Amino acid sequence: MAARASVLALHQVRNAHRTSTSSPAHGSKPAPPRGLTLPGRRQLALSLTWTAALAAAAAKEAKAEDIGLFGLRRKVKEAEKEAEVIVKEGFETVEKGLESAEKGLESAEKGIESVERGIETAEEGVEAALSFGGLAQAGAVAGAEVVGVLVATSIVNGILGPDS
Repeated sequence: MAARASVLALHQVRNAHRTSTSSPAHGSKPAPPRGLTLPGRRQLALSLTWTAALAAAAAKEAKAEDIGLFGLRRKVKEAEKEAEVIVKEGFETVEKGLESAEKGLESAEKGIESVERGIETAEEGVEAALSFGGLAQAGAVAGAEVVGVLVATSIVNGILGPDS
């Protein structure tokens, strides 16, 4: 409503200014009508002051939290506390994970040792079952060589067989 009053006051001031300067006594030509007339600097400054005062009066009361610096400090402190809690929980989780990993490594080492013992006993059993005397081993090798020669001879004879 105050803005409407300021606009009316500006029109009255502008109209009064035109009538005082455009008197017929001077004999000058009347100014051509303008499509849009802008108010002077003084009127603009006055209207800006009025609008700022109206906006300040219409605004709600501000709390300290609404002011940028005060609200930010409180929010930053809350964020820092939350970050500390998260970091503590992370360290606790990592410690528990390391403990369980150590237990897993220990059990894996025990399993590897038991497997090694099993392999050693199996090797001993194989050595006992396959242990031949030197003469028996030489006979087995000679027999394998004879079988190899017979197979090779039959293959060669099959390839180079009699021509028909």
